[in-house]
Amino acid sequence: MARPVKEAAVAELTEDFKSANATYLTEYRGLTVTSMKELRRSLGADTKYSVVKNTLTKIAAKNAGVDISDDLLVGPSALAFIKGDPIDAARNLKNFQKENPLLVVKGGIYEGKFVTTAEIMQLADLESREVLLAKLAGAMKGSLAKAARIFDALRIKLEAGAPVAAAPAAVVETPAPAVAEVTEEVVAVTEPVADAAVAEVPAQEVTADVAVETAAETPAE
Repeated sequence: MARPVKEAAVAELTEDFKSANATYLTEYRGLTVTSMKELRRSLGADTKYSVVKNTLTKIAAKNAGVDISDDLLVGPSALAFIKGDPIDAARNLKNFQKENPLLVVKGGIYEGKFVTTAEIMQLADLESREVLLAKLAGAMKGSLAKAARIFDALRIKLEAGAPVAAAPAAVVETPAPAVAEVTEEVVAVTEPVADAAVAEVPAQEVTADVAVETAAETPAE
């Protein structure tokens, strides 16, 4: 391969690595030309499936900052550069492989990290982004419809003049231990004061005072 052609091929592969949402590395040994065309159709228009030279792939991957083990760059290789949904592409690869066991998925790059064959197969079993968004939209629609029914029932009830149940007021209770403590303190303060008042007045003085007041109130004859 002439140097200018080689440089152009590396530049194109480097750009493919950088622009792809994911890249899956395969070995196509034994596949016919017809099978290869069928594989490209199954991957969809958003995927570029290219037969590549391992030496150029290694250089391009390094230029793009992608780490691919040298052990994977052995044998006839082809790269699937995914521009669409990586999950859909993984599912299409898995389905094609069931009908064409000669296709070998050796690994790939997903979200900037290397993924193994097993991890790509796990991606294939996930639901696509469109399906997940559709389920989310359906769940949100159901929640909104339920809320609308509740508000509509409340509106009808208010228009009919029916009372709306209010939340019960909180009852503030004084804890029993606190009441007992207050009672004990009052008794403790009151009893000594009463005893002291009685003790300070002698019995004789009280009798004399009562006699004087009684004589004063009795009118002279």
